[in-house]
This record gives sequence, C-alpha cells and structure tokens, in this order.
Amino acid sequence: MTTQVLRKHETKVNITQETSKFSLITVMTMASLVGIWALACLVGGLASSGTGNLIKGYITAIFG
Repeated sequence: MTTQVLRKHETKVNITQETSKFSLITVMTMASLVGIWALACLVGGLASSGTGNLIKGYITAIFG
C-alpha cells in the first residue's frame, strides 16, 4: 500500500509586474488593430476613388 503525500508549493509573483505586462499587451493589441483598420480604410479609399481624389479629399478635409 502506498500513501500519497500532497506538498504545498508556494510561488512568489510580483503582481505589479504582471499587471504592467498585461496592460502593455492589451494596449499593443489595440494599437495594432487600429493600424490594421486604418490600412484597410486607406486601401478602400484608393480602390474606390484613386490616388488623386484621395489626396484632394484629404487636403479638403484638413483645410476646408
């Protein structure tokens, strides 16, 4: 007959570092999603109206 022994194992975790790491990953993920969306919008604008009209529309939007 064998007896099982449960051992208590304790690990030390720096909660501040883990929270910082999670926050950084979250912000970087959101920034990359925004960048992908901006690129998709730029490609869509180029496909629908061409380069000249896209630049003209951009200048008109900035300066009125």
